[in-house]
Amino acid sequence: MRAFSIKSLLPAIAAVGLLQAAPAHAEAKIGVLNFGRLIEESPQGKAVFESLGNEANAKRRDLTNASTALQGKRDKLNKDRATMSPDQINRVEKELRDGERDLARRQAEAQDELNDRRNEEVGKLQNELLNEVRSYAKAQNYDLVITEGVIYATQAMDITPGLLQVLQSRPAGAAKPATR
Repeated sequence: MRAFSIKSLLPAIAAVGLLQAAPAHAEAKIGVLNFGRLIEESPQGKAVFESLGNEANAKRRDLTNASTALQGKRDKLNKDRATMSPDQINRVEKELRDGERDLARRQAEAQDELNDRRNEEVGKLQNELLNEVRSYAKAQNYDLVITEGVIYATQAMDITPGLLQVLQSRPAGAAKPATR
């Protein structure tokens, strides 16, 4: 059996002490929040992910068009190789290598840019939703709202549906992501 140190029990002892320190007639109101679900299902989250998806699709189309053009050049070289001089073949092969390198670089840059944009927008979204959670918790008189790391909580303690309902009841314009 493993022994627990006092240091590892301090957070639990402090939480119990805080709850016991409340007046005897008042009961602590605790809510559990599924923040991942809030991000995915909130109007703000849906708008951010839709916007990011549209940006990704536009870049993907551009890269697909470039890849198709490169494949067309490759096919033309294979078709016309017999009638081309060695200098022409070398020139076209060099253009193809340069084009493939450029395409690979553009793909990597696009992926990095999309990752940066996603991180930026999700960070803004998280901050916005944290402010919404705080406002909701204050309005509903919660003493404590817990998220990440909850092993079990009854549905009665889950405030995620109520918060989603508040966010979804707002006008559509209030849920737009920051644009670039």
